[in-house]
Amino acid sequence: MTPREKMLALEAAMNRQVLGQENLVRMLVIALLCDGHVLLEGLPGLAKTRAVRALAEHVEGEFRRIQFTPDLLPSDITGSEIYQQQATREEDQFRFRPGPVFGNIILADEINRASARVQSALLEAMEERHVTVAGKTWPLPGVFMVMATQNPIDQEGTWPLPEAQLDRFLMKVQVGYPSKEHEQRVMQLVRQEQQARYQGEKPQTSNEPDVVLSQADISTCWRDIASLYVAPAMEEYIVNLVAMTRTPSVVSEVFASYLALGVSPRGTLALDRCARAHAWLSGRDAVLPEDIHTVAPAVLRHRLLLSYQASADNITADDAVQMLLDAVVA
Repeated sequence: MTPREKMLALEAAMNRQVLGQENLVRMLVIALLCDGHVLLEGLPGLAKTRAVRALAEHVEGEFRRIQFTPDLLPSDITGSEIYQQQATREEDQFRFRPGPVFGNIILADEINRASARVQSALLEAMEERHVTVAGKTWPLPGVFMVMATQNPIDQEGTWPLPEAQLDRFLMKVQVGYPSKEHEQRVMQLVRQEQQARYQGEKPQTSNEPDVVLSQADISTCWRDIASLYVAPAMEEYIVNLVAMTRTPSVVSEVFASYLALGVSPRGTLALDRCARAHAWLSGRDAVLPEDIHTVAPAVLRHRLLLSYQASADNITADDAVQMLLDAVVA
């Protein structure tokens, strides 16, 4: 199988395990192809954690889950030095014990329940790809992907992520309810898994063979996507989309009244990376406007700061992104 066929097989396997969330699965696969991090937002019970576990099952490496709580400390994530009384040499008296962030697929569950210090420790590791403890730097694995979840309605006892920290996530994916048909199939799937577990058997969702991507496969995908062609017209289109968020009055006065702050250059780079990954996954050797349109909501929704007028008019970030896509022609 080619790297692209393996990635499509991975997506198909995840869709068999996470029913009715095709957009969520596609965005997670694109984030893996872009070597980026994802923020998942949705109500409880919508398969956010299940989707992350499904991805981890099919990727070679270690899966780590961190449950964020108000009493969590930065060292609980990054790791700390442990004193060894039996050490013969002075320099060996302290040994570094890596924290759960030293994995390949990291699930940061309910990230907004931890304090700002803990959030910053994780986000620094996401950006720098290393951890510094007691003056020593410890590199993180080559394949390192953080998928953080948060509940949009339960805000008591939480520390919402500031805009500057939200910008560190490649994408923000909104997870919605499945259809009635998919929900019925979810019941059947979970019932089968329960029966298999109680009988001591491995759940079998289909007759398809298990798909496991090695880290070498992922590195090959990264190289292919990095060399994918982006025409100057598409580059200009991406730049124009982002520029219009900074000068929204060019689009319309109504659009300008809805935006308080535009997208940073990091958003431009993210839109380019995700569009290339989507084009590659779709079997094309160049980026088209439809690739940009597909990934734009996930890339831009958390980078747009809406005004009070938008809140008064019940305008969401997705509405603002759609207004932008409708106004800027490729």
